Amino acid sequence: MGEDERRGSPRQKSFLRGIVYYNNRSAAADCLIRDISETGARLELSESVIIPYEIDLHIPKKGETFRARVQWRHGDGVGIAFANPVTKQAGAGAPEKAETPEQGQDIVGLAARVQRLEAEVASLKRAVKQLLDLEKAPPRLPI
Repeated sequence: MGEDERRGSPRQKSFLRGIVYYNNRSAAADCLIRDISETGARLELSESVIIPYEIDLHIPKKGETFRARVQWRHGDGVGIAFANPVTKQAGAGAPEKAETPEQGQDIVGLAARVQRLEAEVASLKRAVKQLLDLEKAPPRLPI
């Protein structure tokens, strides 16, 4: 069974800064949120950070905090499942914010744009490598 088949909802690629809080919010670690869905996320942490199984993930750009449980770990990657995907805390005691259809479309558009930009970056890296390889090649004499 593939990873996509186990996922409860479709994921969106992302490049969001996150803060993982743990030990009753007495400790925190910065992370990069690489994928996110209604039910969970894939995080990248510094290799030196070890987080417990129960965490709070805060996304400053969205002003949201999610209670989550670690599902898997691989190197500096961590997969989390939100404890209650419906509960999105906008902050301590703040009312829940509803996502409008326009915001949902913006997220889909941004995910497509990120994917196009990542492909363009990969293409540019290949072109730079080819140019550097040409520089290193010995000059050819005309025949």
